[in-house]
Amino acid sequence: MSKAFVIFDLDGTLIESEQVWRDVRHEFIIEHGGQWRDDAQTTMMGMRTEEWARYIHDSLHVALSPNEIANRVIELVKARLTKRVPVIPGAADALQRLAGRFTLGLATAGAPAYAKAVLATTGWDKFFSVVVYADDVKRGKPAPDVYLRALKLMKADARRTAAIEDSGSGIKSAHAAGTAVVAIPNREFQPDQDALSLAARVLDNISELDVNTIEEILKQR
Repeated sequence: MSKAFVIFDLDGTLIESEQVWRDVRHEFIIEHGGQWRDDAQTTMMGMRTEEWARYIHDSLHVALSPNEIANRVIELVKARLTKRVPVIPGAADALQRLAGRFTLGLATAGAPAYAKAVLATTGWDKFFSVVVYADDVKRGKPAPDVYLRALKLMKADARRTAAIEDSGSGIKSAHAAGTAVVAIPNREFQPDQDALSLAARVLDNISELDVNTIEEILKQR
């Protein structure tokens, strides 16, 4: 089989961090006089830092500047996650399995300072030939920009690439970039059926992700 590539998402796919982002943002917004919405975390999933900070300012009515909102929230999340990174069971083993066969990349909506701290704490930076942050591109997920940049930097053919995603915005982003998507739905923030219908394969958990899964879906392209 010719050279193939796998691009992972980070939050919700490799680490159980979406709940941490939700809790920190919720506490921060209430503390600063804003108005939390039940769909706020789902709305912000996949956004670039500038986008979600602007959303908190404009739509959730926090009077601080978007830049100050971003800096404070990122530091709070970073402090929690670097103290104890909530690695999803089976994630490290899946990375080890796939790294032995494919070239791996990471395409994350996480802010660079936070994501770099998580990768350093887990030691996972050794697995990825390329790490792309949504802050590096013009539009966050569900736009395809972060995946298109990862493909370009990896010199990867999208038709020979699988993306591993947990969220609706991430699945849509990877699919729009032309990759085959393996969806591992986030149990608390479930992707809708429209997003799941775009996936080449849907798994119950990351422990099911192996070399055969990737090779099978790429053979079908």
